Amino acid sequence: MTLQKQGILGVVVAQTSLGTLGLCVIEAGTDPLSTAFYRCAIAALALAVYAALRGDLYALFRLRVRVLLLALLSGVLMVGNWVLFFEAIRRSGIAVATIVFHVQPFVMVLIGALVFRERLRLVTLCWIALALVGLTLATGLFDASEGHGPDVIGILCAVGAAVLYACVAIIAKGFPRSNGAQLTLVQCLCGVVVLAPWLPLLPQSLEAGQWGWLAMIGGVHTGAVYVLLYNALPKLPTATAAILLFFYPISAIVVDALWYGHAITALQITGFLCVLLASLAITLKWAGFQQVASEGQ
Repeated sequence: MTLQKQGILGVVVAQTSLGTLGLCVIEAGTDPLSTAFYRCAIAALALAVYAALRGDLYALFRLRVRVLLLALLSGVLMVGNWVLFFEAIRRSGIAVATIVFHVQPFVMVLIGALVFRERLRLVTLCWIALALVGLTLATGLFDASEGHGPDVIGILCAVGAAVLYACVAIIAKGFPRSNGAQLTLVQCLCGVVVLAPWLPLLPQSLEAGQWGWLAMIGGVHTGAVYVLLYNALPKLPTATAAILLFFYPISAIVVDALWYGHAITALQITGFLCVLLASLAITLKWAGFQQVASEGQ
């Protein structure tokens, strides 16, 4: 099997697995803070074992101060992203929360324009406008019957999660690419420290079934998936990777429909396609804007 085929297989498996994240979050039945804490704790343990087996664990103690500070800052932002995203899933459902969350590339463009004074071209603004139209359609606003509109707080939580994740992606540019797994380990350890004082559900309060779902979130959706992505993405051209990354929202929509019967409407599908098209345009620089999409939730 060629390196590119290995990369394609790795990304498809990782992104399809991420599509079941919302299912595990809902079935665990824990609050967003507790879910994020146990995700961090379990993922940190899994990644520490992985790093130890590779002989990379002690490299954490040799990180430069600047890199370590960037990793800690991104860890705080990542924890906030997870908490908001889990709350969005709880309020808005898996499909809507996941679609709204995927406005990240446009948030990165806007942050780049505001903070780094990067120039926005007219065609870039057009793609952003298309994404906003798609986002409005994807929320189900125009499909809602009287008194049954979309959960505004849930939508705002998903947008907030996207903003925080976009900041994490920008910060991650200053971290050595080869140390991606180490970055995730530091982020998870940071999450454990930040969330521990506010933990609503102590370990003894959890039932066996809840531990199973949380183990999936931490061990599979964070530990295994991140390792797969870090190993697979460098083997792929940007265009191929950008398309394959959308296996995540597509699989999330399918899981939501099959497991909970929450099939999205034709207008929502149209909205999702608009977001997908605009995201690919930004990622593949159809607008000539030097921007790269994020790698996954």
